[in-house]
Amino acid sequence: MRKKQLWIVLGLLIGLVGVGGCVSDKQVISQAADFHTNIKPAVMEDAELSAYLQKVGQRIIAAAKEMDQQHYGPGGHAKESSQWMFSGNMQFHFVNSKTLNAFTTGGEHMYIYNALFQECKTEDELAAVMSHEYGHGYCRHVQGGMQRQMVIGGAASLVGYVGQLGQQKGYSYASSATQLAAVGAPLLNNKFTRGDETQADQVGFEFYTHAGWDPNKFGDFFQHLIDKGYDKGPEFMSDHPLLSKRVATAKEEVKALPPAASGWRQPPIADAAAFAVLQARARQLAMTMPDDQHLQNTQKLLAAMPRSCLTPSIMPDQEKAKEDLAKAAEAEKKQAAAK
Repeated sequence: MRKKQLWIVLGLLIGLVGVGGCVSDKQVISQAADFHTNIKPAVMEDAELSAYLQKVGQRIIAAAKEMDQQHYGPGGHAKESSQWMFSGNMQFHFVNSKTLNAFTTGGEHMYIYNALFQECKTEDELAAVMSHEYGHGYCRHVQGGMQRQMVIGGAASLVGYVGQLGQQKGYSYASSATQLAAVGAPLLNNKFTRGDETQADQVGFEFYTHAGWDPNKFGDFFQHLIDKGYDKGPEFMSDHPLLSKRVATAKEEVKALPPAASGWRQPPIADAAAFAVLQARARQLAMTMPDDQHLQNTQKLLAAMPRSCLTPSIMPDQEKAKEDLAKAAEAEKKQAAAK
């Protein structure tokens, strides 16, 4: 039995890490697709909202594609083909959640929480957050985080969450806390490093600016968070750079722009009035979405996800959501065992 278990662990390591010793794009894209299937109850399905968000995303993607052709980005970016990042499969989603967050699963899906959308004062702020998230994907930070988990956690943790993920195949979407915890496990513990966040800001700024939004407004959302009291605690205690530092860095990057940058400017997809109408539409839709136990479990998972745009990296409500999800999953296991 022990020998068999060792072979299983070896197989998992080979399957996840691959010949080159790194997590591949294909593996992360597959994981992201599984996650999206299971988080669908919270996705805000509205043709007008979805079309708008996708248009903002496509402007970012078009800028990234052009810069990719100029070999822009970290050295590791060229190790695998990046064409999938610029395809029509890349999707941006609004999700119904009162948590202030946005995140990427590293594959073909990126999520903007409705609470964050409502906090944005302009499209520039929304585009800055989305550019930051796309920067994480472009730099393959999720792949790097999974690799760090493997090195630190070892094979035992891999068996735990990969085995659980395998059990979820065949479900149209998760219907319990146990299933959601299994599907989200690789991402819940996959915190971006301070270096990842800084790099996503730098890369995101380039995409945002080349896509035509006002470079002077890139740091506005971070400043907005500072004004709301989110910039707490010393930087050395956080995986994130201080928001104040990120705002200051954005201002320095504006100064360093070439004269040609003035020619990159484009009008927003939604002006101030249209943007306000879209926000109101999202608020109304959120109020009509069902609030059954299924959606409540999904909301816990959304709240438990790492806050890639905020600081400190672990927020009190995030920690509580992780604990609640774990307790609910454990309770379900005990109920199943008692039957």
